Amino acid sequence: MDLESVSGVGEKTAAALAELDEPARALREGDVATLAQAPGISEGRAARIARAAIRDAHDDPGGWAATSRAREIHRDALGLLQARTVTDYAEKRLETIYPSAVPERIESVRERARAAMDREPDDTVVEALAGVEPLAEPSDVRVRDRCLATTDAERYAEAKAAIPEVTVEVVDDARQLAELGRSYATVVALDESFAGLDIEGDVRVQPDALENPADVVPERPLAFFARNRDRLRAAATVHRSADLDTPCDLDVLDDALARLDEDGSVRGDDELDRLTVAVDDLDAAVSTAESVANDHLRDAIEERDVTIEGTDLLSLVERGAGVDSLLSRELADEYDAAVAKARDHLVDALQLTDTEAVARRVIPDDPTYPVERNEEAVSRLREELTAARDQRATRLKRDLASDLAGLREAAEALVDAALELDVELAIARFARDFDCTMPEVGGVESEARSASERSSSAERSSADHSSGQSPREDGEQSEPRDEDCETTPGFAIEGGRSPLLDVAFDDVEPVDYRVDGVALLSGVNSGGKTSTLDLVALVTTLAHMGLPVPAESARIGRVRELHYHAKTQGTLDAGAFEATLRDFGALVEGVDGGADGGDRVMVLVDELESITEPGAAATIIAGILEALEERDATGVFVSHLAGDIIDAADAELTVDGIQAEGLVDGELRVNRSPVKGQLARSTPELIVEKLADEADGAFYGDLLGKFE
Repeated sequence: MDLESVSGVGEKTAAALAELDEPARALREGDVATLAQAPGISEGRAARIARAAIRDAHDDPGGWAATSRAREIHRDALGLLQARTVTDYAEKRLETIYPSAVPERIESVRERARAAMDREPDDTVVEALAGVEPLAEPSDVRVRDRCLATTDAERYAEAKAAIPEVTVEVVDDARQLAELGRSYATVVALDESFAGLDIEGDVRVQPDALENPADVVPERPLAFFARNRDRLRAAATVHRSADLDTPCDLDVLDDALARLDEDGSVRGDDELDRLTVAVDDLDAAVSTAESVANDHLRDAIEERDVTIEGTDLLSLVERGAGVDSLLSRELADEYDAAVAKARDHLVDALQLTDTEAVARRVIPDDPTYPVERNEEAVSRLREELTAARDQRATRLKRDLASDLAGLREAAEALVDAALELDVELAIARFARDFDCTMPEVGGVESEARSASERSSSAERSSADHSSGQSPREDGEQSEPRDEDCETTPGFAIEGGRSPLLDVAFDDVEPVDYRVDGVALLSGVNSGGKTSTLDLVALVTTLAHMGLPVPAESARIGRVRELHYHAKTQGTLDAGAFEATLRDFGALVEGVDGGADGGDRVMVLVDELESITEPGAAATIIAGILEALEERDATGVFVSHLAGDIIDAADAELTVDGIQAEGLVDGELRVNRSPVKGQLARSTPELIVEKLADEADGAFYGDLLGKFE
């Protein structure tokens, strides 16, 4: 894959991504966590790169959220989902779900969302997910007791790249290879020409060593699994608890991980443990053995009366004899017993087996007091124990590394599946928390199916052509039917509740609202006009992301762009007013409904009249609405000037009203669902009506009549 072919990826970014093991896979799967591991790539940048790659794959031009407020709604929707993730991976992965007008892209996410909504979030799974992270590749594995050797410069370069953990040396002949054998514990010769030579030291001829790195450096897979042991165990728990299909036998994986220590060494082997303890405790055990012998002799001497005749003493002195001779003559049996006792202690303390003969030479037979170790025998014993330990450890490492190396791919799939499950569970929790349903998105499923059929048809035609058959001779259509591409404009939301409001979701009143073209939305202050716009924007955004929406049911016509213009704070000056008009002019001119609705836009505007004087604003809004209506756009304009706008319009405009039902104890009671074709009554009118009902005079009644 040409990394620079991804939109927005230049030479430097491509070079950074190329340092990843599988950049193409990460881009294809939207793996933001992996992309963020590339040098100099932040998580935000990684998410943008992943989205760009997905857009490229779907031929998606992007720019669906066409205004800052529309982008805010997308971020808010994404935030609701991300708040329900457990892992950092899932939070980043959700960044790749974006609103799109491309049916195939929407449907691909919808398929996953539908599957996610069938899942039941389980506390055990959630708890296990907390320990799951993307697998990390250890970078600190370095082996200094082994080396690779070759006579070929190209082979040298291959070895350096394939097994960077060990030193690679270039040799000219067997003599230099033998020199390496004296410098390293193990030398692996890569050239077949060295086969059959008798070279001193542990020199092995393995021409295929580069194809099996784990044989040369078992520390590599061991370090990988040791580094990721807890993550793999957590992922295994997720699979068991969620009853996911597993890529390997989890019991086999658990057993292999149980044999692996945190530092990458093998554990759980009694013989290795025995040898390790023997090496570590050798000096202490020898010192204790000396004490055992000396204590025994001291007790024996204290308990016995030794009588030496004068002639015997003179003879000993003349011969220069000392205590050793005295011990040999008078306490020979006791000395032998002391030595035997010391040797038995040493063998028992270190649990020696194969090296017992060497161990017994540590305490010498020659009588002496105090009894002292034979340093040469101690060194020999240490060498044999160390060699036995290292050989045992190496063999166990190779065996375990061989087992684990075969599980590497399955382990990656295990963790990937657990992390992707977190993405699905976030969608599931979102759907449950906000009583969501999958919306109907105009034309998405039919067009996605048609695209698939076109692809299949093309493949069949190609196959038929190659087999000598005439395309379409089986009577199948090669082009999609017109009805497959039709979309329904507008939207219809039933029982919609916005989770973006600053109240508990259970306290949000449901809203029903339908618009099949362009509509004016009127209503009292604080009646919910802006929150209704937010609800429409949120449902439309989620639907085009392929996600469930917070409503009992929803139908959303597919749109190319969402233009949401929030309420402007204060009247604009002349320059800003002109710029705003230019924006709307460009918007209107760029709208072209088209037969299949592919270029349809949705325009949501909150109180555009605030940009200028009320009279002029009504005229401008009327003109914009007429132009959008003519171009088959979908739009909702919130305005307090609905009556004036209708009067200023040359065409019939739809006006909907969020109706106030009256004042109760001074509080406004409102029907939050807009009523089709009815202009909303204002709060002042309701207050005047209340006063007219309570007063005896005609003043309030006459004043109320002015509202008619």
